[in-house]
Amino acid sequence: MQTRLTAGAAELTINPEHGCRIESLRIGGTEVLRQGERYGSFPMVPWCGRTEDGRFRNGATTHQLPVNAAPHAIHGTVRDVTWKTALTSATEAVFTCELGDPWPYKGRVTQVFELAEDSLTLRFGVETYADSFPAQAGWHPWFLRNLGQGGQDVELGFAPAWQEERGENHLPTGRRIDPLPGPWDDCFGMPGGVDVTLTWPGELEVKVASRAEWVVIYDEPAEAVCVEPQSGPPNGLNTLPRLVTPIDPLEVESVWSWRRL
Repeated sequence: MQTRLTAGAAELTINPEHGCRIESLRIGGTEVLRQGERYGSFPMVPWCGRTEDGRFRNGATTHQLPVNAAPHAIHGTVRDVTWKTALTSATEAVFTCELGDPWPYKGRVTQVFELAEDSLTLRFGVETYADSFPAQAGWHPWFLRNLGQGGQDVELGFAPAWQEERGENHLPTGRRIDPLPGPWDDCFGMPGGVDVTLTWPGELEVKVASRAEWVVIYDEPAEAVCVEPQSGPPNGLNTLPRLVTPIDPLEVESVWSWRRL
């Protein structure tokens, strides 16, 4: 069953039974997300992007995850499960889901949505019930390249400090390079926090911001542009592990704000 939030001329539709994915974000009646079962905006937890060969280490233990983007495991597990509704109001909703098989650790993920007339605030909390484990959290929105109202395609504006060099296996090599021109399926570092502006000239501007320092830009598809704020880089379970412990959950926030042009 879908959950709908409204604030002024903004309307958000969430489907907790389909991975707690945002299925629609309409601003003044204009849809800004690509529609379809795989699209909208989905959560990436407990890892973001690709994990090399589906394997990661936690101390001396190596775990094997299902390979769903051969030869790698991609985008976590929670986009494929039903979430429980914890709270809803006209402008706010909170959902939870349990971590478990095929993820080798028990825990809980909480996702919060807060809609205002000119912004959407998204929050993740990742907790463990017992054992510590490395984790990541982020969002994978598919913004429409063209809003379908006769206007121009979207333009991206951002100033990353570096780009993660991408190897032949589609994972960062560990080298940081000067940002290259697109098209991209690449991770960028923004140590001051993610700050990316999508502009549909003469129509709409949407700013994606986060205190997280990593963003993946995927603009190769003809129909959409993905701007993915996340708590670490692809393969970060192995290269930049951030441990979730019983006293130190992983918390990530992103704010999407907009204005008509």
